[in-house]
Amino acid sequence: MEFTSNSKSSHLNKITYVNLRWIGVIGQFITINVVAFLLKFEFNFLLANIIVLAGALSNIFLFYFFKKNQLQEKISLTFLTLDILQLSFLLYLTGGIINPFSIFLIIPSIFASSSLSIKANILLIILTISSIILLTFYHQELPSPLNEYIFNNYYYYSVPLALIIALLFLSFFALTFGNESKVRKDALDKIQEVISKEHELVSLGGQAAAAAHSLGTPLSTIKIISQDLYNNFKNNRDLKKDIELLVSQVDRCNEILKKLSLNPVVEDDFIDKNISLYDYVKEIVNSFREISDKNFIINIEQDYNSFEISKSIEIVYGIRNFIGNANKFSQKNIFISITSDSENSIISIEDDGSGFPKDILAKIGEPYIKSLQSKNKSRAGLGLGIFIGKTLLEKNKAKLLMRNSETRGGAEIKIEWSNKDLKNI
Repeated sequence: MEFTSNSKSSHLNKITYVNLRWIGVIGQFITINVVAFLLKFEFNFLLANIIVLAGALSNIFLFYFFKKNQLQEKISLTFLTLDILQLSFLLYLTGGIINPFSIFLIIPSIFASSSLSIKANILLIILTISSIILLTFYHQELPSPLNEYIFNNYYYYSVPLALIIALLFLSFFALTFGNESKVRKDALDKIQEVISKEHELVSLGGQAAAAAHSLGTPLSTIKIISQDLYNNFKNNRDLKKDIELLVSQVDRCNEILKKLSLNPVVEDDFIDKNISLYDYVKEIVNSFREISDKNFIINIEQDYNSFEISKSIEIVYGIRNFIGNANKFSQKNIFISITSDSENSIISIEDDGSGFPKDILAKIGEPYIKSLQSKNKSRAGLGLGIFIGKTLLEKNKAKLLMRNSETRGGAEIKIEWSNKDLKNI
């Protein structure tokens, strides 16, 4: 599927990254010069400023040389590597790992965790850990008078250990949530794509119906005139064939326009009329009956409170997804019950299939999930249909309950609205 490729794309937003680098460069410059000239600490501040200047120049180069708003993975990896090396050189000049600012060494790797691929993240983590270890053993003294303090070895070696643990934990945390965010974004993009296509189809159908409706009268006039011409010139062999062809083509146009019409029988009010919840379900079920040999059993409660609601593509598509899932995974029967009282309206969809696998039952409603227990892998699915249906219906003020049915043996989907919300959709 094409949407899975999107989740694998890795890049950094250039403007965000450049701005963060400027914050780092300016912070380094201020810190170095405050320590050198205000606090009068002794260290090689000239070389430190040159390293900061190199970082500023690389940021200017990044901003003006790369015109695209998104930095590809190789470019991002290159500049993040430069960030780690630049800060490592600064820490080397100012006490190494015991420098309080050494915590900033893990930031580039963590920043990349939610945006770049796992391979790129591993490379950055290895580089960062290597820098931490090297700075632990090789560095110049802390700027005086800080170098007058003597640190216990237990404390000294606990600092790099703590940094490495923090790096691994935060990178894993950012990588996990970053991937989940990408997956959810891709699924939401898929929803927008589906709804956009549905709106296009409705718009196209409406235009076709409007055309059929508008052209009906002039075509009828043409047909009357052509029939009159045929009656007047039916004895004329030369004109008779042309008039017969004209009449047949008018009839053909009428047939084509009837097929384009959403409701060719009713010429008025054929677009987007209000319907009841039962009509929603009936319309969807009828579309499945044409392509499925399953039994769709619709049950309406005796005290069913029928009222019309606005026709919504999102509600139609949401309900259709769940009925489609029931049709796909049922053995023979799909049970749909509709309940509506003075307060709430409920649609319950059950099937006689095997139900939701236990290992994903707690995750139902999340996109891109797959059970390890499914006997038929081709029917296991990725959970995208349920996610789309759930999102669209919840957007339209529905409450959903998804579980395994206690009576039918298969899955059960319960969709509930308050009548007040349903009437205001």
